[in-house]
Parts: sequence; C-alpha cells; structure tokens
Amino acid sequence: MGRLPHDHRPAPLNPPTPLRRADVRQAPSARRASTAGAVLSAVLDDGPVARSTVARLTGLSPAAVSGHCGQLLARGLLRESAETAGPRGLGRPHIPLEIDTRRYLVAGGHIAVANSTVSLLDLRGRIVASDRQPHHDPEPDQVLGGMAARLSRLTAERGAGRTVLAMGLATGYWVDPAAGTIVDHPRLGWRDVPARDALAATTGLPVHVDSHSRALARAEQLIGAVSARDSMVLLFVGAVVDAAFATGGTVHRGPRSGAGSVAHLPVGRADTQDVPDEPGAEPCVCGTARCLQSEVSELTVLRRAVARGLPVRVFGDVLDLARAGHPDAVELFRRRARMVGRVAALLLDMFDPEVLVVVEPGAGWLPECLAELRAEVAERSWVCDDPERAVVPSSFTGSVLPIAGGAVALGELYADPLGPWPVTAAVG
Repeated sequence: MGRLPHDHRPAPLNPPTPLRRADVRQAPSARRASTAGAVLSAVLDDGPVARSTVARLTGLSPAAVSGHCGQLLARGLLRESAETAGPRGLGRPHIPLEIDTRRYLVAGGHIAVANSTVSLLDLRGRIVASDRQPHHDPEPDQVLGGMAARLSRLTAERGAGRTVLAMGLATGYWVDPAAGTIVDHPRLGWRDVPARDALAATTGLPVHVDSHSRALARAEQLIGAVSARDSMVLLFVGAVVDAAFATGGTVHRGPRSGAGSVAHLPVGRADTQDVPDEPGAEPCVCGTARCLQSEVSELTVLRRAVARGLPVRVFGDVLDLARAGHPDAVELFRRRARMVGRVAALLLDMFDPEVLVVVEPGAGWLPECLAELRAEVAERSWVCDDPERAVVPSSFTGSVLPIAGGAVALGELYADPLGPWPVTAAVG
C-alpha cells in the first residue's frame, strides 16, 4: 500500500481565528479597459489587422485609433506587418498591425500549497519559459525571495535579450489586488503578506497580485480558446478550490476582494448510486462536514488513492495513472467530476453565465470525466439546457500555473497600455 508523505498532511483543525470580511477595507472598483487598451486588445484578437478594422471593432473614430496606434507603436507594443492590398489587388493598400512579441516579456509567479512556479510569457500570452519548485521553507520571505532569484536566472537564461515589463503573482484563497497583499491563505498559514511590495523590492519590477481564479478568468478573456469575454464563471479545483465571476467583460472582485470563495459550500452526502460515499476526505479548516474543499481537493484524491493501495506519493502520480487508464485512478477522478458537477450546476443557476470554465485536470485530460461533470449539470441545473456548450474545460490544461501569474500582469497591461509602465514610457 502507498504511504502518504509528510508534506501532504492536512491543515490543522484548529486554525487561527478567521478574518471577518467586514474588517478588511473596501477596494476601489476594478478598472475597465482604457480606449488604448481596447485598441491593443482588438489587435491581440484579430491581428494582423488594419487600423480601419480596429476602428470598426472598437467603435472608436479613425482619428482616435490612429493616435493610439502611433503611441503603441512608439512604445514597442505594436508592430507593422508587410503592406497588403485589398481583395484581388483592389482598393488602397494598408499596413496591418500586430502585437510586437520581439521586445518585451511579462513575468509570472504562482504560489501553490506545495510548490511555486515562475514563468515568462510573451505579449500574446505564450509561455517562453517556466520553472516549478517545491517549497523547502513555506515562510513568505523564503518563498517570495526564492521566486525573485529564480526569475532573475530564468530571464538571463531564456529571456533572449527581451525586457521584462512587469510581474504578476497569483495564489489561492483571499488576495487583495488593490493593497497588493495575500490577505489569508490558511493552507500556507499566511495572513496579510505584502507580496507586491516584497517582490517589487527584490525584482525591481512593477508587481501586480490577484487570486489564481480571477487571473485565469482574465486569461480566458484575453487569450483563451472559449467565448468567455462578456459573461463567465470559472471554477478552480486543485489543492485549493475557488471561483471567479465575470460580467460585462469585467472580472468581479467584490468590495473587499473576497469574491469567489466557494470552497466551503456544502455538497451534502454522497451516498447515492451515482456518487457513493467513500472515506478519506480531507479534514477542512472550516469545520463543516462534506464541504466542497474536503470532498474534491487534491489531498482528498491522494488520500483515497493511498487507501485503495495505488502506488502514489503525490497527486500528480494519481493523475498519471488515470491518464494511463488505471481503473481505480480513473474512478477517483470520475467521482470528483460528479461532485464538482453539483457545484457547477449551482453556480450556473446563480449566475446564468454564457459559459462556465472548469479548471480541473480530470475534466481537461479525461473525456469521461468531462462527460460525468456535464451529466451532473444536466441532472441538477434548472437554467442550463445545453451543458455541452455551457460547461467547458480550461483553455490552459497542462499549463495553468505558468499562465496564472503572467495573466495578472498581462491583464493590467491590456487594460491600460499607456499607463505607468516605466520601460515602455521610456521607449515612447
């Protein structure tokens, strides 16, 4: 029988007194994209694209588009492609615009329960380099300091002479982007960690922080494969479980940046034919029996795999067995999918989004798990009449962690590309 390693022990059952959201100051409203941001985003979506088409896509006047494009070109965010003519050589030639990926990168950092990831992304959101390392010491100064040192090495080795514009940092639980703090991460024991200031001091970069679910929702809007620009719910299921909500194209944070806390939703007993009860659930810090976190977390899947005698040490081993077709491992992920489907149905009924994105490796890698999840939604949702269309896996299965942190920085850049970006301002 496999043995559960010491670094996957459950969190203590008697955590510090939880924070009250009323005790946390309200953050300012999330910034909507500037008109320059709308221009840059249109080029990201449709480039290479003519200025006239950008004007049509954004609803801005040709003069406004021309002015913004001139500034974005001067700052090295856009470039001109080869001149093209109209259909069959008719019409005036035009010079299409595209995102310039030759000059700049953004850095990403993601802090998970057992490890951290540092990455470099180009301005189209493509991963240039990534480095994932376990926590040797989970104290904030050790983790954040180590990420800064790793980023410096990664940039020197893989940056190919390009300049890093900014760094984004993402993690689970409660993050306040306005204050730049990780307000509360009970699995790590972190509270009120000034992550933005710490990383800015050690990297010399502008740093932006957010929750990983909101970061991945923004990534879906910017560079994802699904139609999720206007109305979306994103459900993240990993070592931590949380969610993000977007409406009107804006990812909702809440007045105290606490939106998306779904980990402790009760999922009820599973003693039905389709989702039988199974021992081994993670004892959750909330103290509520059978909450979502305790039923579907990575630790719960690992504990149940160990109880079944599978030769595993970490969650990734269980996933590898499932992808190889091991029946017990596959069944663990199918069970997880059915439990996630319960909450997915609830979220669909609450928000009626255009699409619900599930960030969960079983749904991403195993077609039978996605089918189980959609079937549960079809059975339980009163609103969703087409789960095949409305419930989709993440666009970033296999690269979620490198994308998450970088998406925080990219989201800020595309919202306000002519804002306080010291490097581009100096160029322009």
